[in-house]
Parts: sequence; C-alpha cells; structure tokens
Amino acid sequence: MLRIDYREADWRGVLTWDEADEREPWLAVVRRLALDSSDEAAQEDGWRISLPWWNFVALRERLLAVFKGYGLAPGAGLDIGVGAAELLRQSRRSADGYGMARDAVSIPEAELRERLNRIGFARALSAEQARNVSRIAAIPAGATFSVPGAGKTTEALACFFIKAVADESLLVIAPKNAFAAWDEQVADCMPRLGAGFVRLRGGRDNIARVLEEGPRFMLITYQQLARVPDIVAAHCARVKVHVFLDESHRIKSGVGKQTARAALTLSHLPVGKLIMSGTPMPQAPDDLVPQFAFLYPEIPATPETVVDLMKPVYVRTNKAELGLPPVSRRMVVLPMAPLQAELYNLMKFEVAREAATALGVRSKQAFRALGRSVARLLMFVSNPSLLSAEIGFAHPDLLRAALAEGEGPKIRYVLRRARVLARDGHKVLIWSSFRRNVEYLCERLSDIGAVYIHGGVDAGDEEDDETREGKIKLFHDDPNVMAMVANPAAAGEGVSLHRICHHAIYLDRTFNAAHYLQSEDRIHRFGLPPDQDTNIEIVECEGTVDETVRERLGFKIGAMAEALDDSSLRPDPIPLDPSNIEDYEEYSTGLAQEDIRALLQDLSRRA
Repeated sequence: MLRIDYREADWRGVLTWDEADEREPWLAVVRRLALDSSDEAAQEDGWRISLPWWNFVALRERLLAVFKGYGLAPGAGLDIGVGAAELLRQSRRSADGYGMARDAVSIPEAELRERLNRIGFARALSAEQARNVSRIAAIPAGATFSVPGAGKTTEALACFFIKAVADESLLVIAPKNAFAAWDEQVADCMPRLGAGFVRLRGGRDNIARVLEEGPRFMLITYQQLARVPDIVAAHCARVKVHVFLDESHRIKSGVGKQTARAALTLSHLPVGKLIMSGTPMPQAPDDLVPQFAFLYPEIPATPETVVDLMKPVYVRTNKAELGLPPVSRRMVVLPMAPLQAELYNLMKFEVAREAATALGVRSKQAFRALGRSVARLLMFVSNPSLLSAEIGFAHPDLLRAALAEGEGPKIRYVLRRARVLARDGHKVLIWSSFRRNVEYLCERLSDIGAVYIHGGVDAGDEEDDETREGKIKLFHDDPNVMAMVANPAAAGEGVSLHRICHHAIYLDRTFNAAHYLQSEDRIHRFGLPPDQDTNIEIVECEGTVDETVRERLGFKIGAMAEALDDSSLRPDPIPLDPSNIEDYEEYSTGLAQEDIRALLQDLSRRA
C-alpha cells in the first residue's frame, strides 16, 4: 500500500510503501515522478521518499493520473494521512483559485474607492494604483511589479485592507531598508488605526514571544525568516495571515538558497499572498519560477511556461505611465594604462579557463571560483590598487609595475568628473560594486564633502551621521555634501534621491540587472518635474569585461521588458564616445550560465 503523509517538522510530503509493493508496477512510476520533481527530493530509505510539500502538490494531477491508471484509491492500495488530506484539499482549492484568478473580473474603480473610503483608507489612489488594486484585490494571490516610486506599498496595503477581515493579520517579508516605508505607509493610509508594524527579530525566543501576543502587522527580513522558518510557519498555520514578499526577486534562487526556501515553506499556509518587485526577473524567466511557486505552488511552472502563467495575476505601472522625463545616458570609454592592459591580458586567460571549467563541470565549487575570479577582473579594471593586498597573486612583479602607473583611468575620470559637477553646483551619486572602491572614492572626495553607503553601514537614526539614514540626510540637506558614493547591493533599494540629485556616475557594474536598474531608480523616479534632466554616465575600459557586462545587462533588461510588456524598461542605446577613449564569498557578480558563455566567447575573441 502506498501511503502519503505530511511531515510538519520539515514541511515535506512523504511517500512510503511496503516491501511487498516492490513488485507493483506503479512503484517505479511514482518513484520516478517524485525524484525527478525537485533537486530536494530524497530517497530516505528503501521504502520512503520525501520532497518539499510545494513540489509534491505541484505533482498532484500527474499522481492522480497514475493512481487512476493503476486502480489506486483511498482504501484500495492508497492511504492518505489526515494532515496530508487537509493540505491536499487546500491545494485543490488553491489550484481552482488560479483558474478563478485567470478569469476574475476586476473590482469596478468606483466600488473600490467607495470601499476604501468606508474603511477609513486615507490615501487617495492614483488612476494607475486604483487600476492595479482593482485587479489584485479580486484574485486569491497576485503580484505587483510596478516600477520604483509608483506606490507598490500603498497598493499592497489597499489590497490587504480590502480583502482582510477583522481577525486576519499581515506579515511582510522585506529587506531591512524597506521597513521604514511600511511604517510610514500604514500610518498614512490608515491613520485611524494608530498601529505600526512589529519587528520580528531578536532570536527565536523573542520572535516566538512576540507572535504569541498576536500582532496584526509584522515585519521580518528574509535573513531572519531563514533562521526561524518553523516558528513563523507554525504561526501562519495557527492564525489567518496574509503574507507579502517585498522585493520578491530575492527568492529567485528557489530551494537552492536558505532564504528562498524559508519563504517557500510558507506558500501553502497564508489566506492571502502578494509578491512585489520592480525587477521580478533580473537574470532570466527562471527567476519568476520560485515567485510564481510562492503564489500558486499547486500549478507546475517552468522557465518556458512561467511568463504566460504569471500574466493573469500580475499588475504593473511602468515609467511611461508615470510621465517621467527620459534619462540621458552617456558611455565614457577609456583605454587602460599600458601595464594595466598587459596584466589584464594575463588575468583574462585564467578567467577564460575557469569559465570553460564551470560550463563543463557545472559544480557549485567551480561556479563559485569563477564568480570570485570575475569579481577580481572587474575590480582590477575599475581600480588596480584593489588587488594590492591580495596574498599569493600570480604576477606580483607586473602588479607592482601596474600600480606604479598610478590610479586607474576609471578612478581618475570619476574623481575629476565629480569635482566638476560639484563645482557647477550639482550633487552627484557615484556607484561601485566594491566596498573598498566606495571607501576610497569617498576619502579622495572629502574636499566636496562625500559620504558613503555600503553593506557595512548600519541603519539607524537619521540624526546620527554614521548611520545609513544619517548619511542620506546629510546628502539631502547639507549644501557642503556634494557627493554620495554607494554600493548598489546596499543602496539600490529603499533610497530616494531624485529631489536633490540628477547626476549619477557608474565606476563599475556587474551582471546583476536588478542592482543596476534599482540603482538608476534612486534618482529617476516618480516626483520629478517634467523638465528635469537626469544624467547617467557609465565608465568603461575599452576591450575589457566591462563590455561583456554592458551587452548582458542590455539583453536581460530587454528580456524583462518583453516579458512584462514594458518598453520603458529598455534603456535607449548608449552612444559610445571614442574621444573619452572584499569578501568574495559574500559578493555576487550576478553571473548566470548564459553570462559565462558570453564571457568565455568575449575573452577568447579579444585574446
């Protein structure tokens, strides 16, 4: 007899059978379906297979076809545990919910506004926000992929208050730097509640205690959720909770990463779900698969089908609808210094060998090693001195000679250009993906009052000049602070600088399209006057990995634009101007398989 159980301790479906069943013809089919469904599926012993529950429910229809074909039914060769049976009933309703969502009719705008007014929702929705909320409030689970500044948080809260009944609560999983926005928005949208969000932090015991008190509005970071998934899941199973994922592209890695896996463990528990991101597929359609699985785990999705599956359940306000003036982008292409170029050529051969190995072996270790090498290559092109502290560098004599040439051409250009802009009265935002570059540029630009933000700068009181918020306030308010130097990974989200800064310079970029798009949006977002120019300068070294990064970012942004039917995502072609010819484990270059292929091809071609 085949038995199906739900193991609550680790949120897995468990299939067991008896030794006598080894001769049954259905067993090989069931085993193959289960083991092929997920990298997380495991044969635990001779008569037991387990797999994540959300993977199991995605197999439901195929398993039912197998059961029917071999005459298996509850009580006749098939036994379903009580917990699994209840969850399967929920899954059936959820699967039906996707069909309902696909065919749902949006709430009429007049009715939506009347209902929001009746419950005391104080913020007046824009026409685009009303259109979006009318849609996502009418379906069981949905997505808002509006661009930064379009008001996704307001849309999300309006959706919650329209759908939720009095005893239902809201859990938001978000980056830490988004917490303040949720507090501000709930106060502005529902002032009569006088309520704010409770932070779930401080370790397991404290989080468990806070949840026991039954707060209605809760915030937790993705990293903290990964440490206490069992406690949060138990709470979601015990009470009626809506779960929203802010910056949902952070779960794009799926069950392969702990933070994404923790979010997906909640997928079958909430009474309502919403995902939010302005850049939902920064690499490829594959990025959407885990996000869709969170919304509708019962509906199988693949990279080939997920875009079409997502279309009925997402809304988006694009930049064209916001009426933003276009961005002026300029590419500054510089030649490397002679010895820098000679050393770069040696380094790129080593990276090409590692890229070929990573494509051939496809192991995590090889991929991680390649990521470190690509980061090193990007660092060297941006600022050769970043390699000066590297122990055991393969070409120490040539490195010393290259360093003797002085600062790299990109650093020299950025320093000179920032001072020119400051002298002309323009504040400037400078981007680099490397912490030491961020600190170095800030130190060199102390004469124009530069401040910096990277992952080592803690959030805190804006009156403290050493905190993230304090540095942002200085850049906003102090006329002597004319430059901010930032890392896109640390400041690409939750920072609005468009009212005081209209010039940005990129010392370097990586293959991470989300970081790039979100960093641009710090100074190009809703609220700009229609006649305001926004100027972006991207500094590259000629014939280097910088060019591969540009090509791959253009491809990824174009693919996302096509998937989201949003032409405003496609940056205008950047004219080339020939006259202007850390901890590696924690750093992500945003490399994907296709990036490696392009990199290998370019490194070989430019040999």
